[in-house]
Amino acid sequence: MRTKIFLFLCVCLVFTFCKPPTQTIENWYQFRGPNGQGISQSTGLPTHWDREENVAWKTEIPGEGWSSPIVWNNHIFLTTTTEEGANCHVIALDRKTGKILWDRIVFTQAPNQHRHPMNSYATPTPVTDGTTVFAVFSSGGFVALDFNGNILWTNTETIDFHSQHGLSASPILHGDLLILPIDHSNYDYPRRLGWLDPWDKSFVLALDKNTGTERWRSMRGMSRIAHATPAMMLVGDEYQIVSSAGDVIQGFDPTDGKLLWTIPSAGEPSVPSSVIGNGLVFTAPTGGRAPIRAVRPTADGNAELVWEATGSTPTMSSFLFIEPLLIACPDNRVVALDAETGEVVWEVPVRIGPLNPSPIYADGKIYVFSEHGTTAVLQLAADRRTPPEVIAINELDELSRASIAVAGNQLLIRTESTLWAIGK
Repeated sequence: MRTKIFLFLCVCLVFTFCKPPTQTIENWYQFRGPNGQGISQSTGLPTHWDREENVAWKTEIPGEGWSSPIVWNNHIFLTTTTEEGANCHVIALDRKTGKILWDRIVFTQAPNQHRHPMNSYATPTPVTDGTTVFAVFSSGGFVALDFNGNILWTNTETIDFHSQHGLSASPILHGDLLILPIDHSNYDYPRRLGWLDPWDKSFVLALDKNTGTERWRSMRGMSRIAHATPAMMLVGDEYQIVSSAGDVIQGFDPTDGKLLWTIPSAGEPSVPSSVIGNGLVFTAPTGGRAPIRAVRPTADGNAELVWEATGSTPTMSSFLFIEPLLIACPDNRVVALDAETGEVVWEVPVRIGPLNPSPIYADGKIYVFSEHGTTAVLQLAADRRTPPEVIAINELDELSRASIAVAGNQLLIRTESTLWAIGK
């Protein structure tokens, strides 16, 4: 009897230790991935590809939209519009095969709304909590769906959005709140207020993620339009919503929306989304002579400007914080600044087209993406202060204004008509 029990235990141990490991992936569940910083913990990502080489699958996406894909386990979600922006779609795909699982028209909106030619009617990237996916479209309409494509709620009446450039900021989640900055401009002629001239109508909005009802809205004060996605920052023991707009960088209390602090930031619009590192917030208005600014919020509800630097401000792409560096992609350059001082550490030319989609960082490499569908891969040196080596230039030869997402050991790249899964 003892011998049989011993053999049984041995067999159990063999099966326990020989069981194949469960594959897990990093859930890229919002714009720019976990924490919205463009940083991935994945390894083994591809470095070389083209339209044929190293393509796991590619799927044609109907309509038009520049939202970036998001990932939760084996689901990929993105948005698009058809009928010249009237029909608003949320689409789910199978991560392994690229098959469209469902394509749901969630509501219709007024077509031919005003927008910048580089924008779309489905630019905000959706966000998910693992059971529900939330999306917003150019009219300011919100929707929540389960992973089977069933509509849980819609909210198309809380805001009537108009902007000279269109809606581009993406929503974020915090607890049971769905948060989006509403940095808009006036509809009536002359259309200067909130665009060329500051006004006091813009605000940050929080909806209840379970019902879609408004929980709070916090007015900015005098500001101008922006397209920057906010970030959650832990300051002391409490979280703050950090959000930039034209002329201001601000912090809000997520519990009730109270405006905690404001730092002036002359310039319009603010497109690069804020990134956070070592207690600092890094942000900037769009390109030109506008400076990059580093701001330090404090636990007592205040903030101070630590430094500002000109000459390296990106036009649209967001930053990367890779300690001790702040990475920016202005023009056809990748520039590293000392995150504590703002001084330029190194600069590498990458002439692949307008670097307007936001870069990502993974496994010691920076992936810089252009509107031409071309990606430059830079290998950082061990000390990070030595200029990196450009180890690959990869071309898809198709217009793209969405940012790259990470799905396991693959990259997801949305071009004008196609979603590409790059990698094995």
